Amino acid sequence: MGRFIEILKQMWLRSMMHRALLVAPPVALLLYMGYITVGVRTTALYFTAKVEQGDISQVVQATGTINPVNTVPVGSVVSGNVVAIHVDFNSKVKKDDILAQIDPVPFQNQLNQSEADYQNAVANVANLEAQIGTAQANVATMKANVAKAHAMTVDMGTQLTRTKSLADQGVLSAQQRDDAQANYDTAVASENAAQAQEKQSEAQLAATIAQRDQSKAQLLMKKAAVASARLQLSYCTIRAPIDGTVINRTVNVGQPVAASLQAPNLFSIGQDLTHMLVYTNTDEADVGRIQVGAQATFRVDTFPRETFYGHVAQVRMNAATIQNVVTYNTTIDFDNPDVRLFPGMTAYVSIPVAWANNVVKIPNGALRFKPDMSDTDRQKLYAKYGITSNGGATAAGRLAAASAPAAGAAGGQGGAATAAAGSGAGAAPAAGGAAVGKAGGRRNGGGGRGAGAGASSQREDTAIVWKLLADKTLEPVQVGIGVTDFTFTAMIKGNLSPSDELVIGQSVNKTAVAKTTSPIAGPAGPTAGVPRRF
Repeated sequence: MGRFIEILKQMWLRSMMHRALLVAPPVALLLYMGYITVGVRTTALYFTAKVEQGDISQVVQATGTINPVNTVPVGSVVSGNVVAIHVDFNSKVKKDDILAQIDPVPFQNQLNQSEADYQNAVANVANLEAQIGTAQANVATMKANVAKAHAMTVDMGTQLTRTKSLADQGVLSAQQRDDAQANYDTAVASENAAQAQEKQSEAQLAATIAQRDQSKAQLLMKKAAVASARLQLSYCTIRAPIDGTVINRTVNVGQPVAASLQAPNLFSIGQDLTHMLVYTNTDEADVGRIQVGAQATFRVDTFPRETFYGHVAQVRMNAATIQNVVTYNTTIDFDNPDVRLFPGMTAYVSIPVAWANNVVKIPNGALRFKPDMSDTDRQKLYAKYGITSNGGATAAGRLAAASAPAAGAAGGQGGAATAAAGSGAGAAPAAGGAAVGKAGGRRNGGGGRGAGAGASSQREDTAIVWKLLADKTLEPVQVGIGVTDFTFTAMIKGNLSPSDELVIGQSVNKTAVAKTTSPIAGPAGPTAGVPRRF
């Protein structure tokens, strides 16, 4: 009998039922403990961030390129082979310094030929001047001959009159009278011939003067041809038009240059690289708030830990449309005394457009938070703490809606800073910060003590934030808000002090989730699409 009982005991110890009965009580106990600690828990856990005191600056961010104040392309207006280059990249040059030399031999030959033609024209003018002198002497001789012939004619006329009178008296014969008449006619003919020769010499003089004037005109043409040839020869020497630094060279010794249709660009000279400009494209929504002369800061990739300072030099009115986005070119001038920054570098520019100094700073996550409670409970809390208006929900909604288009650098920086302000609470503060963009300050940027440029056109909004009390209950506080830096917002009025704990997120249990009809708690609730962390 005892042997049989021993066998039954061993079979029981080896059976699955025995093992299940040994495991079941601890499992049941664990399930019960989990049920009472998780499934039945009703207390909410809040994520908070502290109110701070300090300065807030709202900025417009843009990406630009560093350029010299003036970049002059240096080309060639004559064609030929490059025989010498006197500068290279980064060479510092003064005005009229020689940069390169184009083969001058063909242009020197042209100059020599032009000078020879000019000297020939000078000799021709001198020859004609001499001919004019000879013609003028000839004219004078012809005038003397005319006078002599006229005197002879007068004398012959007097003798003819006297001979006729004596012949009529019978003193002289008729033959003598006829001879006197013939002499007179001969004198008259000689005078007419002398007058004709005088006119001919005067005409010859006028023709020579005309030839002299024509030669003088040709002399001027030859002189202009010499000047042109000399100018073309001077173009063979490429000189620096300004003081500056050679930032580009596109030609080598022996390379032919063809300038028949367009002057080729051989060098680029940047003027005074110790003072440069940043060219940026700013959105049309921001240019109205950018003031000329405002201080701007920027960073470059080569010095990521350094901040460089400049001033807004110009907001140009030449609009550019890129993918249906209208932008305007904004230039930032800055000093570069050590020439550490080079032309062409990418600059990440921040231009302050509004600011507030020494103000109470509210975390932006608190402006978007709305507790999970019914409207009736919420209105009771409003009545308890004397809040008669729910305008804060509208203000927070505008803040979230305006921030939507600003997904980019500003939003990313806002998210990181808000997450740090959340005391390690998780994704709720980070999500709140990431939803704030550069457009959020378009309406909320004005106001606050010491509000900056453009603040007069911005308006003050109100919002309701939730302060966590010592007994873990919530107190709604209505505040007026102003300038935002996409992480914090300046409080214009309200009953908040630095180090107050404001709720920026909350964890909920299954019961609370079941009572929530929408993942978006309301206009001031968490941003759509951003999950909460429990």
